[in-house]
Amino acid sequence: MTHASPMTSSLGADLRALRKARGLTLQDLAEALGRSVGWLSQVERDMSEPSITDLRHIAKALDVSVSSLFRQEPTEAKEDGYIVRSTGRRPIGSRAAGLVEELLSPDLTDDFEMVHSTFEPGAQIVEPVTRPTQEVGYIVSGQLDLWIDGKSYALNTGDSFRIRGEPFRWMNPYDTPCEAIWVIAPPVY
Repeated sequence: MTHASPMTSSLGADLRALRKARGLTLQDLAEALGRSVGWLSQVERDMSEPSITDLRHIAKALDVSVSSLFRQEPTEAKEDGYIVRSTGRRPIGSRAAGLVEELLSPDLTDDFEMVHSTFEPGAQIVEPVTRPTQEVGYIVSGQLDLWIDGKSYALNTGDSFRIRGEPFRWMNPYDTPCEAIWVIAPPVY
């Protein structure tokens, strides 16, 4: 039996949360990976460690970046599952050019996730995104143009917003980056 490595003690739990958030059964994901349900179940219970190639296939099947599955910096045992240091955030998200997203939550096992997003000047998504989530965001600094269900909003530092499964898109046409904190339920990254 192989135990989970320092890459993250919550890898299995995160994979299970991501799989469930996408409405996939163990059987569905195992078939997509060409692996057995038993193998995947062991990975999700941190009883078996997937290879880097396996992780690439899993990340692709779950539509996440491989790097989102790795913790950036080892944590002290007493902090594991409770504290995320600024240097230990995991990159996540859509991988859209000009958008950097980091997971602020310790893992993806809660009913929600908390994300720090930085929208660089000129960054945008053109095609609206629709997710089966409820999301609330807060603009920490900068400005962001946001379209929710076809309506446009110009957001400034200190403004907040909510999206309840509606199609949305965003753009930062301004000269400075925009930083935002999002709470998303259920976790989608």
